[in-house]
Amino acid sequence: MSKTSDRYVKVVAWSEEDQCYVGRCPGLMLGGVHGSDERAVYAELCEAVDEWIRLHEAEGRPLPKSTSLREIEAMV
Repeated sequence: MSKTSDRYVKVVAWSEEDQCYVGRCPGLMLGGVHGSDERAVYAELCEAVDEWIRLHEAEGRPLPKSTSLREIEAMV
């Protein structure tokens, strides 16, 4: 069973500059979440994405176009 947040790519990667893992959801939210544990950052990112979606829906704002892995890879 798919949920709305499944339509957005979530990326967690190590940042040399920040010396921690940074999680982002391109196209949906600016900024991101960070921490020293990769799995914890991913879990927090998933929660943040769900919250962004809830806020959009509660305010009656349309969600940004969903992202796909193929689109993200094309940007690189």
